[in-house]
Parts: sequence; structure tokens; C-alpha cells
Amino acid sequence: MPELPEVETVRRGLEPSMSGAIIAQADVNRPNLRWPFPDRMAERLTGARVERLRRRSKYILADLDRGETLLIHLGMSGRMTVSGDPLGQFVHTHPAAQKHDHVVFHMDNGARVTFNDPRRFGAMDLLDTATAPTHPLLAKIGPEPLGNDFNEAHLTRAFQNKNTPVKTALLDQHIVAGLGNIYVCEVLFRAGIDPAQKVGTLSRARVASLVPIIRDVLDEAIVSGGSSLKDFRQASGELGYFQHSFRVYGREGEPCKGTGCAATVCRIVQAGRSTFFCPECQT
Repeated sequence: MPELPEVETVRRGLEPSMSGAIIAQADVNRPNLRWPFPDRMAERLTGARVERLRRRSKYILADLDRGETLLIHLGMSGRMTVSGDPLGQFVHTHPAAQKHDHVVFHMDNGARVTFNDPRRFGAMDLLDTATAPTHPLLAKIGPEPLGNDFNEAHLTRAFQNKNTPVKTALLDQHIVAGLGNIYVCEVLFRAGIDPAQKVGTLSRARVASLVPIIRDVLDEAIVSGGSSLKDFRQASGELGYFQHSFRVYGREGEPCKGTGCAATVCRIVQAGRSTFFCPECQT
């Protein structure tokens, strides 16, 4: 499932072709993805101007001039790719339509934005822009980890007196938005924290150390275009390459990359997810 860096990478890739442009024609080629599309979705999108393209957690949000916001979730295999971009940042020719091109936006600037999703775990919806923050999908999401509201005081309050393992807590979207399994594993390795340690037992200094480390890992991943493990592609169609910088994720049985550490990376299962860590560096 794409995490914050992958979604932010896609948002930034779409912005030159979509932000400020009009959707000259929207093609909706099936009635649903993970859930049914909203009523008259193609009609409501056609002719609308994209005033702003933003991200909230793992959702892309396109604010339209008609007072509605298009919500997009990539799911496990969803891709949004751009062709014919007049700014010359992408391939100029439009590729042939593919079987799983479920939604296509023909922009008035000549760009074509295609949502392709073989597994159909992605989603799109149209929300009232004024009340979008209170929508059930968005209302209870925690602060953005790259924003000012995510800080030591917030994490200290969220962790206080809780018996939850720190790995599980950081995956909780109510505590912090957008973090997923890959980046939490990498964060905890850099912080030297055992993923099974209960958050209520972490010292204030260790809680505080998580904030800049989380930001550093996410920033590095965004610069790298995210991580491509199976399906993820940038809006240009290119792979991300942060996976080449993984220190623990997916490296079970391989040597630890910690300075002077002779241990090997281990894997355990927490809340149904694989956790990768070094038993020597993370205590």
C-alpha cells in the first residue's frame, strides 16, 4: 500500500498538468472501484477547474471550482500517470488505452491523466469542499508528520500511559498521518528503538527523537520518488528508488547496516504486519 512519500510523489507529479487546468472531459469506464463511484461522477468532473491539488495522509485531494473535492486513494495497485504534458516533463504521446484504465482525465492543456488499477482496491469520491475535513475518511486522521502540529508535545500526549508497542502506535493514523509499515520500520531503526517497546515506557527524550527522524526519513523518501516494491510508479511512469536505501525493511537475515554491528536483521509479526529490526541496535 503506498505510504505518504509515494502519495506525495504522485501529487507533485500531477500538479504541473492538473493544478489550474480544466478537466475538458472525464471518462469513467466502470461503476466502481473499492466502492461505487459517486452519482454522475463523469458529468460533475467534466468542465471543472482544478484549483488546488493537495494531500491528506494517504489521500490525494483535488479541490474544484464547483465547490467539490475529488478524493483519490491509490489502493494497492493504483497508478496515476500523465501523458502529453505541454510542459515537457512527461512523454508527449498518449499511450494506447489499457484494460485497467478505469478513470481518465483529458485536461484542457493537452495532458491526459489516467488512473489504472488492476486490483481495484483504489477509490475515488466527490466531497463537499467546505465540509471535507469532517468526512468520515478524513475526520479522525492525526497531524501531518511534516507539519507544525506534529511535534514532541503531540507524541508525548498520544503515548502517555499506553500499553501499545511503538511500532503499532506509529501505524495508527489517529496519532500521525500517512506512516506505513516500511517507513515506521526505518524510523525505529534510526531511532534505535525496539519496535515491541510499549510507548508508555519510552523516555521523553526518546519520544522527542522520533519527530526529526520521522521527518528525515519521509523527506529522503520523497526526494527518492518513494519506494517501488511491486506496483508503485510515479506520475511519469518511473519507479521510485528509496528501496535501495532500506536499512532494515525486507532485509531479514541480512547483515545489519549499523556502524560496527555484527548482528543480522530479524523479522517479527506485529498486528498482522512484518516488522524488520536489528536486535542489537534497537533496544
